[in-house]
Amino acid sequence: MLLAIDVGNTETDLGLFQGDRLSWTWRMATGRRRTPDELALLFGGFLAQQGLSFSREISGVAIASVVPDQTQALREMVRDYFHFPPVVVEPGVKTGIPILLDNPKEVGADRIVNALAAFAKYGGPCVVVDVGTATTYDAVTERGEFVGGAIAPGLQVAAEGLFSATARFTRVEIVQPRAVIGRSTVEALQSGLLYGTASEIDGMVERIQKELGGDAIVVATGGLAGVVVPACHSVDHHDPFLTLEGLRLIFEKNTARDE
Repeated sequence: MLLAIDVGNTETDLGLFQGDRLSWTWRMATGRRRTPDELALLFGGFLAQQGLSFSREISGVAIASVVPDQTQALREMVRDYFHFPPVVVEPGVKTGIPILLDNPKEVGADRIVNALAAFAKYGGPCVVVDVGTATTYDAVTERGEFVGGAIAPGLQVAAEGLFSATARFTRVEIVQPRAVIGRSTVEALQSGLLYGTASEIDGMVERIQKELGGDAIVVATGGLAGVVVPACHSVDHHDPFLTLEGLRLIFEKNTARDE
């Protein structure tokens, strides 16, 4: 079995694959200062829920991380507790997708993994919208080339900025209000945050599709996609486990035996 680990700025997603089937998933807060032993305690607890442990059945670990401190801690944890090295998405790892950027090393591991998974599952051209701490837009050509994208503040970042900068606004649950025109301050905030983000996504997707030269397939993923996607009209597929699926593909590319 393969354990896939997607470390984001806010949350970390874990997925356990049996072959190509994603059997179990877990989510935890990303702790930037967690030691390898602390991570082992958390991971061991998740695995124990399914009667698994570090020494039973898991034969591989794949990691995509945008938090350097946790990348190193996870690398050490895997070596110390699983007793084999992980496949980490970093320069030198086979991805199977050409990265046509000025400096490919600058691209976040999650963006590369998402681009690969979206093209493999849905074809190209395609646009991947990852709705998380940041909202990222990644463009893939019909030939499967990652050609760049855009990065904007995420929904929660925008909300925190609004609440911290205004004395009279209190935090609200980010859910769909009764109407776009809010009848109270709470509804007005919910409308602006939710529909504002959805409109941004639809507008950015339209612009990216024009530059790609065609009707690109649009795939949304990320922790907040489930909240925003119902308010969008440009998204073709909501795939919450896209990054984990991409990690499985990269693991296979880097561990397959040469014929």
